[in-house]
Amino acid sequence: MEIVPSVLQVIPGDNFTVYAYFNDGSVRKADIKPLIEQGGVFSALADETFFRERLTVINGAAAWDVTGTRDAARCVDLDPCAMYEHSPVVKDPLDMGANEATLAAMDAAEHDMNMHGPFDSVETLMEALNA
Repeated sequence: MEIVPSVLQVIPGDNFTVYAYFNDGSVRKADIKPLIEQGGVFSALADETFFRERLTVINGAAAWDVTGTRDAARCVDLDPCAMYEHSPVVKDPLDMGANEATLAAMDAAEHDMNMHGPFDSVETLMEALNA
């Protein structure tokens, strides 16, 4: 029996992309810019705040909750089968290994960027990793 693709979770990415977690365990990255450029129902997605904050899953599809009521009839959604077929499989963006986390923290500290999480400096991060 063939499994029909269904979206379980979505995360907004940079530059109007969406990471979609499917029921077969794959993570796929969809570029939504071409749809936004078509206009019509997709024109609301051009607002980056709306794009990021209203992205959700409704009825097994990546969707934007236009009204804030989770009304499936009043959302902008993407066909999960088309999204599955046309979006490349990518590494889970939330699955950052310890080495990658260390490098990201060191890079952030080197460039005087704010670090998010329990470590306020590279030194405290390195102490925790070596403990």
